[in-house]
Amino acid sequence: MYIAVIGAGKCGKELYELAYEVGREIAKRKAILICGGLGGVMDASAKGAKEAGGITVGILPGDNRIGVSKYLDVSLPTGIGEARNVLVVKAADVVIAIGGEYGTLSEISHALKMNKPVIGLKTWDIGKDEFGIPRIIKADDPISAVEKAHKLAKE
Repeated sequence: MYIAVIGAGKCGKELYELAYEVGREIAKRKAILICGGLGGVMDASAKGAKEAGGITVGILPGDNRIGVSKYLDVSLPTGIGEARNVLVVKAADVVIAIGGEYGTLSEISHALKMNKPVIGLKTWDIGKDEFGIPRIIKADDPISAVEKAHKLAKE
């Protein structure tokens, strides 16, 4: 099972701690963590997963591995900049969004377009679909976020 964690490359302490705990929970469930491989939420989630014995993969925007999270097992330079957001989402079975800026919003949009579930922790609210169902499944804490992601990835 592959779970992407998306969020801003720079974040405050609260979001960093949430992302760290999400990473730990992903590893505890033996899922592989996919992220954008840089700082902030990406680094925190990779750190949490790595410290819990998990496998971490970073899909990088640049041509090299300079400045990437030191908690990655696999770091894949793409050289395609923010377009790599599509690859982060495509590689995952389900996506967990934590906080985030416009790059995170683009990843959420790509995930929804690909019919991949998106679990949200303190992230964008983009409303409901035509049937009144929220597009982003809200979670209250890291454990419930990963529980929901795990369940949806199995379906």
